[in-house]
Amino acid sequence: MSRFKHSITVGLLLVASLTVQAQNGDKAGEKQTNRVPVELIPPAPVLSPEESLKTFVIEDGFRIQLVAAEPLVQSPVAMQFDGDGRMWIVEMTGYMQTPDGKGEGDPVGKIVILEDTDGDGRMDKRRIFADGLVMPRALSLVHGGLLVAEPPKLWFYPINKDQTAGPRKEIANDYAKENDPSRGPQSNPEHASNGLMWAMDNWIYSANHTTRFRNTDGTWKRETTAFRGQWGMSQDNYGRLVYNSNSDQFRMDLVPSAYLARNPNLRSPAGLNVDPIRNQNTYPIRVNPGVNRGYQPGTLREDGKLRTFTAAAGPVIYRGDNFPREYRGNAFVPEPSANLIKRDIFTDIDGTVTGKQAWDDKEFLASTEERFRPVNLYNGPDGALYIVDLHRGLIQHRIYLTSYLRGQTESRNLQAPVDMGRIYRVVYGSPTNSAAPKLESASQAELVAALSSPNGWTRDTAQRLLVGSQDESLGAQLAKVVKAGRSSFGQLHALWTLEGLNQLDAGTLLAASSSRDPKVRVAAIRLSEGLIRSGQSAAILPRLIAMAQDSQGDVRLQLALTLGMVHDRAAEAAMVSIAKNSANNPIVRDALLSGLWNREVEFLERLLGDKTLKQDEAASEMIAGLARCVMVAAKAPSVGRMFELLANAPEWEQDAALDALAEVASKSKSGKRVVFTEEPKAFRGFESSSQAKVKAAAAKIAGLITWPGQPGYVPPPVVPALTQSEQALFDQGKTLYLSTCGACHQLNGLGLDGLAPPLAESEWANGPADRIIRIVLHGVRGPIDVGGRRFEMEMPGLGTMGDAQLAAMITYARREWDNTGSPVTPEMVAKVRGETSAQTEAWTAAELMKVGGR
Repeated sequence: MSRFKHSITVGLLLVASLTVQAQNGDKAGEKQTNRVPVELIPPAPVLSPEESLKTFVIEDGFRIQLVAAEPLVQSPVAMQFDGDGRMWIVEMTGYMQTPDGKGEGDPVGKIVILEDTDGDGRMDKRRIFADGLVMPRALSLVHGGLLVAEPPKLWFYPINKDQTAGPRKEIANDYAKENDPSRGPQSNPEHASNGLMWAMDNWIYSANHTTRFRNTDGTWKRETTAFRGQWGMSQDNYGRLVYNSNSDQFRMDLVPSAYLARNPNLRSPAGLNVDPIRNQNTYPIRVNPGVNRGYQPGTLREDGKLRTFTAAAGPVIYRGDNFPREYRGNAFVPEPSANLIKRDIFTDIDGTVTGKQAWDDKEFLASTEERFRPVNLYNGPDGALYIVDLHRGLIQHRIYLTSYLRGQTESRNLQAPVDMGRIYRVVYGSPTNSAAPKLESASQAELVAALSSPNGWTRDTAQRLLVGSQDESLGAQLAKVVKAGRSSFGQLHALWTLEGLNQLDAGTLLAASSSRDPKVRVAAIRLSEGLIRSGQSAAILPRLIAMAQDSQGDVRLQLALTLGMVHDRAAEAAMVSIAKNSANNPIVRDALLSGLWNREVEFLERLLGDKTLKQDEAASEMIAGLARCVMVAAKAPSVGRMFELLANAPEWEQDAALDALAEVASKSKSGKRVVFTEEPKAFRGFESSSQAKVKAAAAKIAGLITWPGQPGYVPPPVVPALTQSEQALFDQGKTLYLSTCGACHQLNGLGLDGLAPPLAESEWANGPADRIIRIVLHGVRGPIDVGGRRFEMEMPGLGTMGDAQLAAMITYARREWDNTGSPVTPEMVAKVRGETSAQTEAWTAAELMKVGGR
């Protein structure tokens, strides 16, 4: 067909397709206009693997090679190499078989093993490990078996010697529950748990999930953790977690999340969910009209190419030994909707990471093939970068599919075929195909040696296999690596392997604390917490306190975190020292504050009483941070004591605190006040101060406090205590909330900007019970105003859960975080469920406001 005839055909198909029945992803009132002239849209033929290879443009010096293709692999979404280099792949075959998502609940998913039997670098043998799965989405080799995520189940399959599956065991029944097939049309694979990445700390983390898992001794454990990203997980050479979301290409944790959850008075602490790049621009080499919101102004550039990320997927930090040195530690991020892979470069100074895109006008790898859909990236045993290519035209799920994208898809026949898939690798230069690794059968001594490999995949795999062996005789060998090893990476992995084997001792940690590499010293400090918790602080605490004078900022950062768990005068003195020297770094400041829950006023008194405290940014920021926490806690005795301390403090210390309190007042939307039994005398001095700035700050702070006789004084509400049965509901609801709602609304109830509104002090959580019951049963869609902020979001309903479970969660949300809502009973939920049984869509705010009730 000539290009002219093709353009006419495309145009006719687009006109026809945009008149189809409205799709789930359409927004009311939006005009979906094609912004790319049809003559600029090339065809999208189905290409053979060899033809696909010709469509790539890659950075000079690099080559992309085919490793596997259909029919050997179909609809791959995730993979992992085992110790012998075999590929274990998740095939999500049921995903979007048609634009209407038909067959999504069919048990057609698989876990397959691919092997390269002749050593030529191409996989040539396929075996099915697990079959009959519904929408499997993640896997993890661990402890002699395989974790597999099949929503809402997390299964553990023992692996027999011939790589066949033993009888599976259920590890969790709340994994990726948003994609639970029992939810029917509301089953949502785009916002459900995935990843299952074994990290350096021997825990398994997931994107889109607030539970981490661990099995180092044959027993499965789970703990609550922070919400991270949307699709895909990775880590850097030091175990820091890496993730992203669709329109936000790169995020990482600079601080382990458990620390920053210690102090509920510390709001939005620094160090988690950090964006070191702050640049979402993309540079495709083909036009991209086939993105879901391509009709919206600004989504595409004038030339029809995607402007910024809209479908960022599984990122990876390159940790191999094949690429040139300047590429090691770089991030690579796939953008399947624009058929490219981004490269980002980082700088790590004192534990703070900054970065930039490698180029301002091009990508590391890009393709002109519309069906190239890189969804996950991995480091390989040969030092190469591996690409999982879902390889299909339509990747948007039906829940969000717009009429525009359906028209684009059908105009170029992108909806089929759906049984393809590619695995590629990217190599530098012309490396010879190295022999497959043999770590599965390696001796323990060989695995210990492998911990010091220049290849991050080898180090990770050796650690995982050693920890899984639970061989207690390894302690001496591993301690030798820590004390005398030449590789700092080897020291790090040996330390964490000892942790996984429960073989750490004070002598090894003391040796590591003197390492020349600050990252090894950081690990030694963090791992010393196990000894401290077990009552062995005398063996290690003096060394930690002395390290407060360490010249490296990342060492002081970890000390700020670790010393917060030690309620000891000498430890607090060391924290004061760190505050004086490093609190101008917001991550260090919040690390200190995280360990001072309910000790903020006492620490403030100690800091203000330090005669050596100098007027500088570090001291001012620490004073301000402490003042904020005290005011957020809103306890009159603590706030009153803070006022007294500030009344007698030097002017600059007073200014730092009062400015912070005035900032809290300016940002407060809840109207909640600290209620005193009488006027705090110290505050009266601020109001009558001769200093204009003090007086102005006091005027703002006055809106946060109240006492009898003050205009507008309202006695605090009397909240009836929970009955025994209501308390039981509350306690059950806390557990359910953590596993069901905590991912988005967070453990502190403060929500996530741009994703989920706060529940703490929320007018919706505390309002009529019939409203929040409706929200929990059927969901709510934006726009919705909460606490003075507008949220454009859609929360799915939880109607598949039982009345008693929902009543428990709602009761918890209405009485936690100083909320004062009345408890909710199962009978109340059952009543509203019956009244709203015909509701099939999420509620709007306007609909809910018509509901009164209890």
